[in-house]
Amino acid sequence: MESNGRRVVVTGLGVVCPLGLDIPSMWKALVAGESGVDYITSFDASAFDTRFAAEVKGFDPTAYVDRKQARHMDKFSQFAVAASLQAMESARLPMRNGYSEEMGVIVGNSVCGLVSVHEQYRVLAESGPKRVSPTLAPTMTGDAPAVQTSLILGTKGVNYSPSSACSSGSDAIGQAYDMIRQGNTRIIAAGGTEAPITPLVLAAFGNIRALSTRNDDPKGACRPFDAERDGFVFGEGAAIMILEDIDFALNRGAPILAEIIGYANTSDSFHLTKPSPNGEGATRAVHNALKKANISADEIGYINAHGTATRLNDITETKVIKNVFGSRAYKIPISGVKSMLGHMLGAAGSIEALITVLAMKQGIVPPTINLTHPDPECDLDYTPNKARQANIKTAISNSFGFGGHNSVLIFREFQE
Repeated sequence: MESNGRRVVVTGLGVVCPLGLDIPSMWKALVAGESGVDYITSFDASAFDTRFAAEVKGFDPTAYVDRKQARHMDKFSQFAVAASLQAMESARLPMRNGYSEEMGVIVGNSVCGLVSVHEQYRVLAESGPKRVSPTLAPTMTGDAPAVQTSLILGTKGVNYSPSSACSSGSDAIGQAYDMIRQGNTRIIAAGGTEAPITPLVLAAFGNIRALSTRNDDPKGACRPFDAERDGFVFGEGAAIMILEDIDFALNRGAPILAEIIGYANTSDSFHLTKPSPNGEGATRAVHNALKKANISADEIGYINAHGTATRLNDITETKVIKNVFGSRAYKIPISGVKSMLGHMLGAAGSIEALITVLAMKQGIVPPTINLTHPDPECDLDYTPNKARQANIKTAISNSFGFGGHNSVLIFREFQE
């Protein structure tokens, strides 16, 4: 099932996340095994069962846009715009560069602009309907990050925001890859963004017992594949990568960071929150991505795991890896970076894909921190607590979301 389409390369990266406001600071903290989790500061969480999250710290949207523009954006759009501008600079793409009609924007998210919704609901309750801001309508919608990014970058190609729960950012990148591969466009800024740390969302996920309640140890709370894990930790932020047709990138002298060679997504059609038994749906997604990439499972040298630190999902993902790789599963280094970043929901897949590219480029496997009591049912090489060097030629990034979404991306070291 080899693709005969165009080759697609990654030329730029940008990030805003709990470990840093740019690629160098994020990568340094990640490799050092630092945790971005701490007690919530954006609102009083003292009445909640979970009182911590991985918040973005020190972010100022006016470093990227003027105050008026910033006021007309929810936080999830501000994050997306900032990461996109970083990615453009990384790719050496000037603004309004003559490629506008060929350049697109695809930015996934899951819960939309709930920071603005929460603020304006308070206004409604306290002051009545006439006081609700008229800017709420365009700032809270799911497409707002892509729209705002397109406006700032001046792009006139494809422009939308896919929503597939925790797979949203991966699907944005995968759909961008497919469009370029099929020759429909030549360049797309793609990724995910999310700002879910609000009282209502914290209460909702807490009440389905999905969140860790380790309030005495926030930095040790997110424990993928550990026997003492008790749920995931909210994170926020955005990650964007610039994808380009290879000929277009080479002709303009772009810095090529990696090649994307495979993408697949499947649906479990099983349960609203639980994965299908034995990871059948996710296993198919990995197999399909490998077929699309026209490579064998033996070529994979690194896996960036979905790794939520929830009981069932970590066990299921371990089964998926064994289903695909057999006995070789034990020899492949794996990272569970949510242990440091928290779960960024719609942005999780995009930041993990970005980290996969950096792991290949830098020759370093990031660690899974807080893995001190390995679960006997999670017995693979999750790179516990300390990064290590590795020569990675081809790598997979997994995203498996609520609702049975399974999305898999495959990246390869670039060679002309």
